[in-house]
Amino acid sequence: MFPFLLAIAALAAPAPPGEQPVDPYTQSDANAGATPFEGQSMWRAFRRQPGVDRVIDGLVDRLIVDPRVADIFRGQDIVRLRRTLKEQFCYILGGGCRYTGRDMQEGHHNLGIQTKDFNVLVGDLQLAMNRERVSIFAQNRLLAKLAPMKRSVVER
Repeated sequence: MFPFLLAIAALAAPAPPGEQPVDPYTQSDANAGATPFEGQSMWRAFRRQPGVDRVIDGLVDRLIVDPRVADIFRGQDIVRLRRTLKEQFCYILGGGCRYTGRDMQEGHHNLGIQTKDFNVLVGDLQLAMNRERVSIFAQNRLLAKLAPMKRSVVER
């Protein structure tokens, strides 16, 4: 779809059920912060959409109660966070999804995320992936793909 049509769609689309409305922005897969893996091996390693859903639900469930980062998530739209993270992982892992979230810098602007917070998120993600029994090899491949996002997410 042409970028200007995605922008128009973002203007016209109401918030999905359970999500808070957001200001319009241009939707693009490029906003996901990484290019997808080629082939289906990573998608299969994460057990396709049901596995990705469990990883993301486990991650978000941990983050919102983890005393080291819970304050960052207080007052945030957790329903939207879950949905866009599932889209992002599906897209990056080669599952064929579209990513409709904001770009990484815009999505994390003014959250005050520090390197230590980013590291907590990575640790909590590893725990969620371990619980889903994602192989260490697949975990490391994904983490290597996600690592450059730190520059766009960490503010100080």
